Amino acid sequence: MNPNIEGIIFDWAGTTVDYGCFAPVQVFMEVFYKRGVSITYKEARGPMGLLKVDHIRAICEMERVKTAWREAHGKNPDETDVKALYDDFEPMLFRILDQYADPIPGVLDVMTQLREKNIKIGSTTGYTGDMIEIVSHEAAKKGYVPDSIVTSTDVPAGRPYPWMCFQNAINLNIYPMLHMIKVGDTTSDMQEGVNAGMWTVGVVKGSSILGRTEIEVETMDSFQLHQEIKEAAQHLKSAGADYVIEDITRLPEIVETINKRLNARHVSYA
Repeated sequence: MNPNIEGIIFDWAGTTVDYGCFAPVQVFMEVFYKRGVSITYKEARGPMGLLKVDHIRAICEMERVKTAWREAHGKNPDETDVKALYDDFEPMLFRILDQYADPIPGVLDVMTQLREKNIKIGSTTGYTGDMIEIVSHEAAKKGYVPDSIVTSTDVPAGRPYPWMCFQNAINLNIYPMLHMIKVGDTTSDMQEGVNAGMWTVGVVKGSSILGRTEIEVETMDSFQLHQEIKEAAQHLKSAGADYVIEDITRLPEIVETINKRLNARHVSYA
């Protein structure tokens, strides 16, 4: 029997739910603003996909943010500041998470197509276990239920380490990793997939890296949208994506393409 893709591991916010990945962004901006430091949307989104405390740490390491922090506090932000920021961040995020669990358009149809091909559905996330419990509960009400959910707090370290992907492989009983695809919307998703030895697919529309609402995508100037999609795709490719697709509905085509490559490799080794 020729090898085929047996499982796909999806990111959550910005890939399967929460179009544009907006739930965490505003909260990141608010917790810094409370301490007299304004950060931009771009800075807030930059480390998206990491465990949230690591995300805050990464923002604090940005040179412009360090400069703004020194101006406000007379020193660079340190681990005490990171902890204080996260202690504010977590309860603020919990209060709004249930409002950001709608499946992105096309996701439910794609899941149906994948299951018809006996492909198992896994997931990884930068959210903690308690956070994803809220999101997954709400998403399930709307029809999205993956076979496996692994969070950064279930393993020794989150992205870009591959441990969440490995745990999904165990949960789904799939081996080798080359028979799995990692799908996500951030550079850390791509790095996670590469480090796990998986095929890696980036999705642009609905993503954090594009950072646009669904209405903006539908109504903005087509040339500007094309340029932004092209730029976002390049970031994902530079982070190691084997394929980048404009939206999630193109994924079944990519699965077929990868299956052909796997089959060709199998024949050449036979």
